[in-house]
Amino acid sequence: MPMREECKHFQSRTYDSGEVARFCVLDLAPEAPWRCPENCPSYAPRLADVGWAHGSLVEPPLEPMPDVPGDEAAKVLDEAEDIVNAIGPEAVAEARRDDERRESKDRRWWRHRH
Repeated sequence: MPMREECKHFQSRTYDSGEVARFCVLDLAPEAPWRCPENCPSYAPRLADVGWAHGSLVEPPLEPMPDVPGDEAAKVLDEAEDIVNAIGPEAVAEARRDDERRESKDRRWWRHRH
């Protein structure tokens, strides 16, 4: 079963690089972005766009699923998610430090200008 884009728990994000992340907000699709589990107990149609026709410019086409057995694909995706989650707090802290340094530098420039 492919990802159910009409499910209210499906979300996608397109980044500046053009990369698209497609996922289940409940984290119930271990093989996202390629497929939802068969007979997902949390599937619920999105009510806001029932009956709408989506144009082809809404999202780029999904790349084909790698030629990997289903259990193996889920394992690789889980490992990748663990890596991202492990570095997330450190990356956010580093970005905040960079922002604080930049703001501090901007304030010094502003003070000396007047």
